[in-house]
Amino acid sequence: MINAKKIEEIAKQVTESIPPSLKNMANDFEDKAKSVLQSKLSQLDVVTREEFDVQTQVLIKTRAKIAELEAKLVELEEKISAN
Repeated sequence: MINAKKIEEIAKQVTESIPPSLKNMANDFEDKAKSVLQSKLSQLDVVTREEFDVQTQVLIKTRAKIAELEAKLVELEEKISAN
């Protein structure tokens, strides 16, 4: 999911651009904007960076194991064809 801190930064920038006379309304808007953004972002089909990194490591290990098994298979095929 996208970093909640980044959402807060965006909401803060929007709030700071509003004239002082509208601060109360801006505060309500900020809260609602955060809520809506978090709700919509949570509906996206995305993974966290940590999940992505874990899956990357799993893929690296899997590829190494496949390469190892392919080499063993070639070796076994050579032994069978030699007999």
